[in-house]
Amino acid sequence: MIGVLTHFVDGCLIFVVLYFAAFYLLSNITVNNDFKQPAEGIDIYLLSNGVHTDIVVPVKNECNDWGKEIDYRLTKAQDPAMNYLSVGWGDKGFYLDTPTWADLKPGVAFKASFWLSTTAMHTTFYKALPEDSLCRRIRVKKEQYMKIVQYINHQFQRDAAGQIIFIPAVPTYGNDDSFYEAKERYNLFFTCNSWSNQCLKQAGIKACVWTPFERGLFIGR
Repeated sequence: MIGVLTHFVDGCLIFVVLYFAAFYLLSNITVNNDFKQPAEGIDIYLLSNGVHTDIVVPVKNECNDWGKEIDYRLTKAQDPAMNYLSVGWGDKGFYLDTPTWADLKPGVAFKASFWLSTTAMHTTFYKALPEDSLCRRIRVKKEQYMKIVQYINHQFQRDAAGQIIFIPAVPTYGNDDSFYEAKERYNLFFTCNSWSNQCLKQAGIKACVWTPFERGLFIGR
């Protein structure tokens, strides 16, 4: 029994080492290296809270009107004077049951890591976004922006009528937040930050090969 336990612990340690080694290696290898921000285009933002990243888009422009589906009236503030919308994808348990890291329960973390729970979309309205180390502006072409729109739209779970599914009565991060049901499963290899990275990759924007952490998204920006 002791021998089995020892092998299990050794196996876990090897996995952890390989996981972080893969993160370090693959997050430092970039793709879409020919990407250059155009002189004129659409400004999006990569926003981080230090752990989790969101893609920030204009609430409305000639390409898309997010307000048609993501209703500001479903937020506490119900403020119509908003210019930007951040969108993030992540584990539903983290979003709804873990307002702060102090509230994190082992069961929530375990389910999130091993494909055992569902996911949600987290949206937040902003009037303006100051650029700093946790908020980077990226100017993109119209065609690239449309790929971002398609990527984000695809992630929302929809009802039989094709409408996105609002999640009511949950603790929110602020007065301008709302949550919606999402597709796919969160896991160790595809996290909220992997989702943001994949969004940039598919739009032809410079990103890294793979990252489970927010740091990989900000390397070289």
